[in-house]
Amino acid sequence: MPNYKRIFLDGYSYFLTIKTYQNNPILIQNIELLRESFKYTKSKYHFKIESIVILPNHIHMLITPNKAEDYPHIVKTIKTYFSRHCSPEYYQHLFQSQSQIDNGYKPIWQRRYYEHTIRDEKDFNVHMDYIHFNPVKHGLVNKANDWEFSSFHKYVKLEHYDKNWYEVSDDLNLE
Repeated sequence: MPNYKRIFLDGYSYFLTIKTYQNNPILIQNIELLRESFKYTKSKYHFKIESIVILPNHIHMLITPNKAEDYPHIVKTIKTYFSRHCSPEYYQHLFQSQSQIDNGYKPIWQRRYYEHTIRDEKDFNVHMDYIHFNPVKHGLVNKANDWEFSSFHKYVKLEHYDKNWYEVSDDLNLE
């Protein structure tokens, strides 16, 4: 396994992608539990969620932690809380080895997550657009405003986006 080094810079934001194990589409079905997981995590760590989108099998978010070293703990706490409280009906169908079962492993999340340190305002805006475009990219909706589980609506109210930002016309094929 590569010796991956994370960058910890106080005052910076981080783009994070957290995926479910084998792309299991359980997040929207468990949106209230996911909200509880974030609420619990925010009670333990100080961070601002700059933008976020929840899709059936992954989360993209931009966060700014008070202490840069906290963001791995933030991710771990979200995943752990969710895993501890998630009903087995959502993951028991996934393959597990006997040793994983014996050790109480729950196949809910991929072990690793993607992280990118935001370098400047342009980088921040590119990643925020990526987050809000993601439901359109995955064909879940035709325009970002139609996806309920996104901070896009907050940014429409702040006039950062027009409510019709990135609407896919019927004749445009994203594939």
